[in-house]
Amino acid sequence: MSTPSSFSEFGATAELARIREEFARRDRKIPRDFYGWGRAVNRYYHCQVYRHSLAVLAREGLFPLDNLSIVDIGCGRGAWLLEFAQWGAYARNLAGIDLDAGRLEDARQRLAGADLRVGDARNTGWPSSSFDIVSQFTVFTSILDDTFKQALAAEMLRLVRRSGVILWFDFRFSNPANPSTRGISRREILRLFPECSVHLQSLLLAPPIARRVVEVSWMLALALEKIPLLRTHYLGIIRKT
Repeated sequence: MSTPSSFSEFGATAELARIREEFARRDRKIPRDFYGWGRAVNRYYHCQVYRHSLAVLAREGLFPLDNLSIVDIGCGRGAWLLEFAQWGAYARNLAGIDLDAGRLEDARQRLAGADLRVGDARNTGWPSSSFDIVSQFTVFTSILDDTFKQALAAEMLRLVRRSGVILWFDFRFSNPANPSTRGISRREILRLFPECSVHLQSLLLAPPIARRVVEVSWMLALALEKIPLLRTHYLGIIRKT
């Protein structure tokens, strides 16, 4: 007879398979330039996340980054690790983990000297309290299994030092057109990181609006983004207490 833990692991294995298949489906179906720099909306989104991330890290007193160790969970091709490098971090102090070996190989080509691993981010293999910054950018929204999310959150807490932070960026709302993703509410974030200090701010104009408006006027997009109900993501800092 299967034990509860074996049921849990079966569910996690199924979730990993589902996530891999979903990313493979996106690679097949979504044009390569859909998230590329040639589209004004992608430049707009990146600039917004970039400047607000810099602001919250500065507010937390984390600059300069040159002596800090940083890991990005679900690092993909290394886009945000490259940003950390641009902000002052050294590649030797950067780390990342991702399920997709092909994407991680792209990251390795761009980030010589970084510790980049293919695998399940619930079990990274890095020692406890190894990092000053543990980041995740739209990883949790791709996970539908609650137990899996809890295990991943626990691993992030294990990795971050007592003096360090988790940098969080993810959807706060679900996309009705994409059942393979699910928004993460403030309440769920608090549940995933109990006994932590959590500071969140809503960010980013809703994609269906932004794709139309940004092509016409960045200023109009920025003005609309000031309306809280039109903002679809949370950016935040999570600290152990």
